[in-house]
Amino acid sequence: MSLLPLAIDLVLALTLLWLAWRALTSPDLFRAVVLFIALGLVLGLVWVRLDAVDIALAEIALGAGVTGALLLAALAKLQPAESQTDEVAMMAPIALRLPIALLLIALLTGLGLVVWQLWVPAPGLSNLVDARLDESGVAYPVTAVLLNFRGYDTLLELAVLLLALIGVWSLSTASHLGDEEPEPALAALSRLLAPLMILVAAYLVWVGAYAPGGAFQAGSVLGAAGVLLRLSGWRLSLSATGWPLRLVLVLGVAVFAFIGLAVIGFGQPLLGYPPGWAKPAILTIELAATLSIGAILAALFIGGRP
Repeated sequence: MSLLPLAIDLVLALTLLWLAWRALTSPDLFRAVVLFIALGLVLGLVWVRLDAVDIALAEIALGAGVTGALLLAALAKLQPAESQTDEVAMMAPIALRLPIALLLIALLTGLGLVVWQLWVPAPGLSNLVDARLDESGVAYPVTAVLLNFRGYDTLLELAVLLLALIGVWSLSTASHLGDEEPEPALAALSRLLAPLMILVAAYLVWVGAYAPGGAFQAGSVLGAAGVLLRLSGWRLSLSATGWPLRLVLVLGVAVFAFIGLAVIGFGQPLLGYPPGWAKPAILTIELAATLSIGAILAALFIGGRP
């Protein structure tokens, strides 16, 4: 390894540790959220350096972008007295700091030993995936694993997102946006960026068949577009917040489950697509999941049922 890549990796590692420490120890909640968002962006660069572009896209879009927006929205709902945390109150008693530090050091040592033992790359199941990739319906191994070879997990992930929104909706109704006009610059910027973000989301869905991309990355971009439009004062019409919105929210899980059950009639196991129909089935699932993920993330940011 040359000196320059090694220096870049060292700077990224030290920056990551520093941001994590500052986010955990900052007494100011707003500053902690901003540091958390910065941590997600740097972590995305770390995944790029590890040649894990899919994880980098998901981390930047979901871990930093959408999650950061949700944390800021939750912080805005806190009362001023709740958002101002006393630094002394956050500090653990001195008698507890040493045991906690020793426990964390032991945990860090154990994780380090595990990572060190896995330093030599193991083949895992990659050879089996490559051998059946032509039958999966896509040319990109990650998409093949997520939508074909490991479809159960992906279906459950969509269901967990939907259940999370149902939990949020069960708590309260959404706050009223108000009739005040948004800032002209923000309104103009959102009108320019929202169509572009929709195009990016469509591209990520399509490119996921043979390159890094897919429904979760595309759905997070759609969700970010919804957050941006929400902040600029745009809102759905009253008629669209009823069954049309709920249909979009459940579309991903419903289409995924329907196709997974329908293939049983063709002599295939549950979620086992026939080789000739695997590509259109995966594309249909990806499109439906993208719409649902985007709508769920935007609805989570609103913070209540319409």
